Amino acid sequence: MAKTVIINGACGRMGQEVVKTILDQKDYQLVGVCDQVNVGQNINKPVTCKGEGLIIKKDLQGLIEENKPDIIIDFTTPAVIMDNIKTGLKNGVNMIVGTTGITEVDLKTIEEMARKNNVSILIVPNFALGAVLMMRFAAEAAKYLSDVEIIELHHDQKLDSPSGTALKTAELITQNRENNEKNDSGGIEKLSGARGADYDGIKIHSVRLPGLVAHQEVIFGAEGQTLLLRHDSYNRKSFMPGVRLALEKMDQISGLVYGLENILD
Repeated sequence: MAKTVIINGACGRMGQEVVKTILDQKDYQLVGVCDQVNVGQNINKPVTCKGEGLIIKKDLQGLIEENKPDIIIDFTTPAVIMDNIKTGLKNGVNMIVGTTGITEVDLKTIEEMARKNNVSILIVPNFALGAVLMMRFAAEAAKYLSDVEIIELHHDQKLDSPSGTALKTAELITQNRENNEKNDSGGIEKLSGARGADYDGIKIHSVRLPGLVAHQEVIFGAEGQTLLLRHDSYNRKSFMPGVRLALEKMDQISGLVYGLENILD
């Protein structure tokens, strides 16, 4: 029997791609679409997809009560994501979350809620498999190269900085490198923030420009050499294999899992 899915944030750029992806999966049935825009319209209007489509609704709680879904996929905004997660988990629904802006404090709260309600939630800063591999390679390189900076580049509509991918990359590097002291040459910032934000001694720089989608460079430096790891997503279809993988692995996880790398074989 096909598992039933609600997509929250269905009219966003990622949400639209996820709608089309779910409709193409025979093992999953789209039973609800939720958003705060285009309410009352058929999803086929903002999203070019096959079938009769569903009516867009704005009440996630009501959609859950009406459809009793197996999984909620959330691609909304940092401002509302914790409310959405609380709604899903308290109703006993497993969740896949691609919305960024979730803090370490939030993760502790989410972990407690998942355990209390006996549900699973997979939070993924980046669904691009290439980006996940980049993070894995960066973590490995950090065992040998401790001086590193991260440059992340996204479209100008992205609301949070730095990106969840950059923060997750910095976290993985910090776990593996021997020296987490600041990479600080003692220079003077003529403009505050010119050297980027600091995460346990790792400088992170955020770029927001039209024309970009999602890109990241991890630059390691050592005497006489540098190592550059870079990943580029040129369109949002690049994230869909990761979404499909997340769906396939949901039955195998328990509680909170943070990061797609934790479900790779």
